[in-house]
Amino acid sequence: MFVSIGEILIDMLSIQQDVSIDKTDSFIKSAGGAPANVATGLAKLGAKSVFIGCVGDDPFGDFLINTMKSQNVDISYIKTDKSARTTLAFAAKKSDGTKDIVFYRNPGADTKLTPDDIPVDIIKTAVALHYGSISLSEEPMASATLLALKTARSNGVFISCDPNYRPHIWKSKDYARKRIAECIGYADLVKISDEEREFVTGEANIEKGARKLSDRGVKLVIVTLGEKGCYFDNGRVTGYVDGFDVKVKDTLGAGDGFISALLFALQSRGLIERIDDAGIDDLKSALVFANAAGAIATRKNGAIPALPSLSDIQKFLNNRGLQC
Repeated sequence: MFVSIGEILIDMLSIQQDVSIDKTDSFIKSAGGAPANVATGLAKLGAKSVFIGCVGDDPFGDFLINTMKSQNVDISYIKTDKSARTTLAFAAKKSDGTKDIVFYRNPGADTKLTPDDIPVDIIKTAVALHYGSISLSEEPMASATLLALKTARSNGVFISCDPNYRPHIWKSKDYARKRIAECIGYADLVKISDEEREFVTGEANIEKGARKLSDRGVKLVIVTLGEKGCYFDNGRVTGYVDGFDVKVKDTLGAGDGFISALLFALQSRGLIERIDDAGIDDLKSALVFANAAGAIATRKNGAIPALPSLSDIQKFLNNRGLQC
């Protein structure tokens, strides 16, 4: 059983490309939030997946809960809060694959998760706990997330982290770095984009930046490089794994598709228990699988609608003469 905790929200995706949010004429509504996407990605691959989070008592919250339920995610621990509206994230697409993203929180319901909402017994029995740094940007969700991490750590549960830096939701850059460093300190696995790696580590070189994270105690560091693939470092072996050339429609769910597939591959291949001792061939094989999932997720609009099933990934790799 995989457990994910963090933001669950509505992605409002601009239809027009290379147009700023203030000038976009219309948006497409989609279920989102990085940890919620990962929970759904794991469920789509056939894993038992539980999500912990909070939505507002409004139509958007109902939409999110129903979407997660329809994808076979265990929604037992999604809280509905009457004091805040479901968080919205407006995203403007750019032709280079990047996005301008603005969170609409005042406050957002995702921040209303409290330590009392954390099902510690569920976390204790998980294969892995996945989270992101946005959970630490506001209280009481920060305290709830830290309780979940401490519970997982004290019970030997594998912990996966995907740091996300969205400048406007943090009090300052220094505060963001401090909280992100705190959240990375609990992780066995860190999946981080190249841009965020430089922000977090202060290191322009990919290999040196990844090693800085490894030196903090992270057992496996993955730096995602978009269409170029990824770089990995588990303190024993390092290397690059090429990405896949696909026609890109939307990159929003690519990273979440990647990490959900990677967690699935590591667990199904017995690598979670020996991640810092895994060999280069085992890691490259798992990362080819994850790169395929990330590539597939760029071929549709939105995050959750674009996340692949196991058969989708198998077909994608088989068409390229590769095996899962």
